[in-house]
Amino acid sequence: DVPRHSHENEQVTYILSGALKFWFGAEGEQEMIVKAGEVVVIPSNLPHRALALEDTLDVDVFCPPRQDWLDGSDAYLRK
Repeated sequence: DVPRHSHENEQVTYILSGALKFWFGAEGEQEMIVKAGEVVVIPSNLPHRALALEDTLDVDVFCPPRQDWLDGSDAYLRK
């Protein structure tokens, strides 16, 4: 479970296997399930949350690269 957050980086997520449910918007008003072979593009600064519905392997690509991931300051993921 990735809690609701946002970042300046555009995000492209490709699901290799499994499925993720996403909630988009300040209150999670838009929902989407992304399954193996599908891609979701998340614009910069859009609040979002994700929940793995099953064992899931995905590739996340960020532009620009996520500095908080590079320097380990992504505390919301490390709870």
